[in-house]
Amino acid sequence: MARIFDVVEYPSEMTDEIVHRFPESGVADLRFGSQVIVRESQNVVFFRDGRALDVLGPGRHTITTANVPLLTNLLGQAFGGRTPFTAEVYYVSMREFADRKWGTPQPIIVRNPGVGLGIALLQGFGTYSFQVKDPQQFVTQLVGAQGAYRTSDIETRLRTMLLSKLQDVLGETTSKSSVLELIGLTEELGAAVRAKAQDDFLALGLLLKSFYIGNLKPSDKSAEELRQMGMLDMQTYTQLQAADAMRDAAQNPAGGAGLTAGIGAGMGIGNVLSSSLASMSQAGQAPAAASSSAAPAMPDVMTPSEAAAFLKVSEEDVLAAINAGDLKARKIGSAFRISKEALQEFLKG
Repeated sequence: MARIFDVVEYPSEMTDEIVHRFPESGVADLRFGSQVIVRESQNVVFFRDGRALDVLGPGRHTITTANVPLLTNLLGQAFGGRTPFTAEVYYVSMREFADRKWGTPQPIIVRNPGVGLGIALLQGFGTYSFQVKDPQQFVTQLVGAQGAYRTSDIETRLRTMLLSKLQDVLGETTSKSSVLELIGLTEELGAAVRAKAQDDFLALGLLLKSFYIGNLKPSDKSAEELRQMGMLDMQTYTQLQAADAMRDAAQNPAGGAGLTAGIGAGMGIGNVLSSSLASMSQAGQAPAAASSSAAPAMPDVMTPSEAAAFLKVSEEDVLAAINAGDLKARKIGSAFRISKEALQEFLKG
């Protein structure tokens, strides 16, 4: 004889469970007068014959014609409150699932006009949180007849939705802001992603509570990895290999890191490539002139543009090195001035 459940409850904290079915397999035999206990952070969804009926909030509920009217209408009055009926009870956690992790498995390509290739590759990571807003909708659309539905069952889908919205937001923002400005707008970008993704979450019966960008930075993808991604032709690939060599030298304390460590800071591959191309071009065009005439004397005081010409890099590279603290300069009004001694010290590393 089937067991009749007079009391139904699920006392678990449900720390990683979003939905728990009672019982996990089969159906529950209930009757009018059975009690359902729902904790403060839970809701209960009744199912019968594959159809979602009523939702019960926190508290102790006695199944009667008053509090489960749809169930009553479906069963009719033939049972007289005595004969058991079968149903499925789904406990849904209404708590906020906080500190969920997201990250970019592959760099996101954004526009970076006027710098190198005109693009930059950005990678980021952070956290988000969500909670169930409509328990009946969530169970109906996603859980089905599963005995338990955990955060791990849906996290990949949620992260994919969020990364798609992040890519859209970055594409829209880079049309108005440079990559350096973009990296300083993490709070605004996070709010934009949350707004864009909210409708997709609501369609699942969920609410996106927060989305935070912990870090957003240029990718350190090598020239080889970029070529494999189909982003580079052979000529550009060869030039980027030189840029990679510059980056590796910057990471070597004994390899002249002083100059390259500050060059292109925050700009991604674009500025590094620009510096590399400028150096290679000038080295290839004037070897004879370099051997027949002495190098120009370094002025005692220089503007960033003059320092860039002496170093054979772009003015943006010099400004990036100043802002990074690698190259000492004095700011007069809105302009920087660099002493000969400061530049010599910078070149020593």
